Amino acid sequence: MLLEDKLEHWAADVRSQVNLPLRVTLWSGQQWDLGDFASPRVTLKVNQASALPLLLNPSLANLAEAYIRGRIDVEGPLADIIQTGYAMARNAAVGNSLSARVAHYFTHTKASDRKAIQYHYDVSNAFYQQWLDGHMVYSCAYFEQGDEDLATAQIKKIDHILTKIDLQPGQRLLDIGCGWGALVLRAASRFDAQCVGITLSQNQYDLAKERVKAAGLEGRIEIRLEDYRDVQGQFDRITSVGMVEHVGRKHLPAYFARISELLVDDGVVMNHGITSSDADSGDTALGAGEFIDKYVFPNGELAHIGMTLEAAQRGGLEVVDVENLRRHYARTLQLWSQNFEAHAATIRLQVDEEKFRIWRVYLAGCAYAFENDDVSIYQSVLRKAGRAASTLPWSRRYMYSSPR
Repeated sequence: MLLEDKLEHWAADVRSQVNLPLRVTLWSGQQWDLGDFASPRVTLKVNQASALPLLLNPSLANLAEAYIRGRIDVEGPLADIIQTGYAMARNAAVGNSLSARVAHYFTHTKASDRKAIQYHYDVSNAFYQQWLDGHMVYSCAYFEQGDEDLATAQIKKIDHILTKIDLQPGQRLLDIGCGWGALVLRAASRFDAQCVGITLSQNQYDLAKERVKAAGLEGRIEIRLEDYRDVQGQFDRITSVGMVEHVGRKHLPAYFARISELLVDDGVVMNHGITSSDADSGDTALGAGEFIDKYVFPNGELAHIGMTLEAAQRGGLEVVDVENLRRHYARTLQLWSQNFEAHAATIRLQVDEEKFRIWRVYLAGCAYAFENDDVSIYQSVLRKAGRAASTLPWSRRYMYSSPR
């Protein structure tokens, strides 16, 4: 009864500070409205007393954990659910002076990185196929006009990258974190490049190999189950799409130094990655980073774009172009979340209920985070530092030419 009394006071405090379209209902039938409305947009059902301490301290991590453990259920439009959750967490953070972000660092060994990658990407290929596009591209799409469907926007993203690095026929391309092979397939078939794609995910490796064989491109594409630290050879072009988030902040200079070692003197690199919006490279605010690290991306670390560019310079690379794609990722995640909802019945047959809830709240929550600048994403074009200015293009016009 003591916790229920605390919940009564908590509900009154929330009502006095913010007007939420939320009704909280206990297993006993007792309920509180946290705003002024004729009917709630969101109903939060507390299924057991063990959820009350999490609700009384509603960080995004606590709310998400209560939801995925089945201690609470939430009804209403998904976008409203996420917005309400953020509002509750933001109000609690302000009230408790918990708004500061703290950077956490993880040990990144080859073994720990492989384990983290496999945890995230080896859910199952069939699972990802339910909500990704047909090309199986699991990274921010590029909506050149803003009205493209997801599959078109993903191909435009790949072409945008390959055009930015000025990929030429016959050049040797290394794709670090190649996923299910979409970029190298496009680079070989459309740009006539010789490609190596590496991944630490067994599922991605197996399917990427199958797709290369089916496309008849085994002579132009090699897929490897390999860590970037173990790659040997020299490459004319290197792409890293959605990989830098797994490297670790302290390891960024060494990561870019390794890329520089693999790059020929006149080579070009594309680094495409999610970044922190905190100038000090702190974790994503309001408990979102804590939830993602525990349940979605173990050992993931986001750096501010400033830290990333500095690390590239320390690694021997000059930054020649930077583009913010935050709006594009907000749209990408909205479409992924819509696909996830549309295929919910099938997905529930592929994973257990906890995993289903993790991914449901993760995709929708990330769409909100990118929309509201809690996190961002950048593409950076790099080359070896110290080269003559005359080797640089005069303008960015070539990046927007039609792909071959």
